[in-house]
Order: sequence, then structure tokens, then C-alpha cells
Amino acid sequence: MRKRLFFDIEVSANLGLFWASGYKLSIGPESIIKERAIICICYKWEGVKEVHALTWDSKQCDKKMLEAFIKVANQADELVGHNGDKFDLAWIRTRCLFHGIDMFPSYTTIDTLKVARSKFRFNSNKLNYIAKFLGIGQKIHTDYDLWKKIMLEKDKVAMEKMVKYCKNDVVLLEKVFSHLNTH
Repeated sequence: MRKRLFFDIEVSANLGLFWASGYKLSIGPESIIKERAIICICYKWEGVKEVHALTWDSKQCDKKMLEAFIKVANQADELVGHNGDKFDLAWIRTRCLFHGIDMFPSYTTIDTLKVARSKFRFNSNKLNYIAKFLGIGQKIHTDYDLWKKIMLEKDKVAMEKMVKYCKNDVVLLEKVFSHLNTH
């Protein structure tokens, strides 16, 4: 039996200075004051109930969290994510490069977004839509204020909500994977 790891990440925005906001305006990288990072990584092993959570530290640095996750990911035969190839793993790889953290050059992955697009014809390929369509749950509602509270105020309650949100996504991911894999 393959050792599958289901995972999801939540990320911060860049913080920057800019003179105006609006449609068709360009904000260049020189406007960045603080580089975006990964707030949390949640993961679970296939068939195991417990969902684990790793978070950035009190200084909002994601280095130790990434080091811990890479040790876990390197034990997996397959990594499963929704848009995991283009988003989650690309983020993880970029942040590991930034911190000088070694990771495998490639992982065997299953991306449920790719599976949904190639084998099915849903009205939307978003994880939340597919989960609701299949009657197996839905994402926890969040809004932009949650990210602002975490990033700007270091709000512990907001961080707990973010971790709960991310853990729920991992549970949904495994359920969606299971349903898509049987048809």
C-alpha cells in the first residue's frame, strides 16, 4: 500500500507601500516591505484521522515549519493536494529555496484539481464546489480580515481559526480524492 500524505498550506500576502490602488495599476517588487510566506501547513496520512498542523513562528518566519514538513513529506510515497503541483508545492519549494532548505528534487504527486479537470466536467473545479457537489462537506468560511489579523496583529485567535480552516481543507481533500479515485 502506498503511503499517501494529504496536505494544504495557507499563505500570507506581501506587505508593501504603494501610492494608489485600483484597476490596471502595477505595483512593482520594489514596493515590497515584507516578503510573503507560508502561515501554516496542515497534513494527514491516508486513512489516519489525526490532522497535523505546523505554523510559522512568533516572528512570522516559516523556516522551522518548512524543515519539519520536508522531513514528513520525504517519508511519503505520494503527496496529494488540490492544485498542489502549481500552488502548494511551488510555494513550499520557493520558501525552501529562500531559506536554503534541501528538499527532494521531485515528488510523486496526485493533484485533485488536475484529476477533476481531466476526468470530470464539474461546473467549478474548486475544492469547495466539488466537496459540496459530492455531499461530503464544505470549506469553513473565511474572509480577508482573518489574514490581516494574523499578519498585522499576530492575533492568536485568528491563527487558531486559520489552522482549523486549513485542517478542514485537508479532511475535505482526502474525501474528494477518495470519491474521484473510485470513479
